[in-house]
This record gives sequence, structure tokens and C-alpha cells, in this order.
Amino acid sequence: MNQRQILFGFHAVTVRLKTAPRSVREVHVDTTRRDQRMRQLVERAREAGVEIVDSDDARLTKLSGGPRHQGVVARVDALAMSHSLDDTLDAATGVPLVLVLDGITDPHNLGACLRVADGAGVHAVVAPKDHAVGVGATVSKVASGAAETVPYIMVTNLARTLGELKERAIRVVGTSDDAGQSLYDIDLRGPTAIVLGAEGKGMRQLTAKTCDVLVRLPMQGVVESLNVSVAAGICLYEAVRQRGVR
Repeated sequence: MNQRQILFGFHAVTVRLKTAPRSVREVHVDTTRRDQRMRQLVERAREAGVEIVDSDDARLTKLSGGPRHQGVVARVDALAMSHSLDDTLDAATGVPLVLVLDGITDPHNLGACLRVADGAGVHAVVAPKDHAVGVGATVSKVASGAAETVPYIMVTNLARTLGELKERAIRVVGTSDDAGQSLYDIDLRGPTAIVLGAEGKGMRQLTAKTCDVLVRLPMQGVVESLNVSVAAGICLYEAVRQRGVR
């Protein structure tokens, strides 16, 4: 039997209805909300043969675990993560671009990173199993659908995985406040994996040692570091810029 999950919020539920409608078992909707956005979602769900359940705010809050459900909560089957990193990269088109997250345990940060990764056309997001958060309802909500489209691959040994990326001729670029080079000093046009650590702590020592090169983000003000999703956006879109994507 498939494991059941909860998705909430318009983006997360709509994307699941669009990409994997058969996995959606039922959609709970706020009976007091009948605006166009809600009508469109309900229509899409009915077209997919999904059961619609009228619910009040208290029921939706209980299902989603909080008040930020936007009046929409879905019970869904967990999607099987059938592709390994090798399979994902073998099937990728264009120059590989991978985001590696070392030690990101906050679901809001992961969701925001997945959203940025989707926008930048990242082929996969990689994280260690023992030092990372999995994809749950909060991650899916913050990711605004990107959790359904960007492969999120959790690996047993991150340093070994970085070594395997290097064997594929993918340059591993780590970020560190202490690095001598700036992000803007290096060429990101070739196959690249960008590694980010947790805010404040940064990458683990072994992860940093495994990188081909370390770079820093130029900081002009008084703050010492940026939120990891902001840093991810800066790094990934610098790669997009250098690659001439329009």
C-alpha cells in the first residue's frame, strides 16, 4: 500500500493534480471560499476524478498542521522516488547543474531552495540522509509545486557522492565565507554542482575538503551570512547568467 501524505496550499495541490492526478485521493476545500481560484482547482480535481470534501477551517488546520492552508488540503499517495542520481543525470538534457545542500534541516529553507532550483533549471538537488529534512507538507507548500518537479535525492554518503559527480566531470563548487575567490571569479558554464551548507554552520569539514574549489559571496554590509535559499538563488542564477539562458 502506498504511503499517504498531506499537501496543502493552492500551488502544491494544483501541481500534484497536474503532474500526478492519480496519486490524489481526496481534496478538502473551505466551504466558505468560492472565488475563481477555488472554482478552478475544484474543477481540475473533478476532471481528474478526485473526491471533493467540504471542510471548515478547523478541520483544514488540523489536517495540514497549521493555519496556512489557503483553504485547500489534499490527501495524496507518496510518489515513488524511482530515479537515482545517476539515472537523473543520464536522462538530463543540457549542461548539468546540480544543487547540493549539506545540513539543511529547516523545511521552509528546503522548500525555498527547491523553488529556486526549479526556476534555475537545476537537474537535481542532493542532500545527505542523516543531516537533512525530507519532503513533507511544509516543504511542498513553501516550494509552490517545485517539490513535485525537481528530483530531491538523499544519499547515504555525501562526500562519496561528490566524488562520483567529479568522476562525471562535474565541477564541485562549494561556498564558504573564508574562501579567497568570489563567486563572480569562476566559470560556471560547464557541468557544475554548487554546494551550500546550513546558515551559520556552513558545510561540514569533509564536504568542504571534497569540493574542487571554494568561493564566497561578496558581503558589503554588517550581516555575516545570507539565508541558504537566498544564497542558492544568487549562485544558481549566476550560473544561468553565464550560460546565456534567456
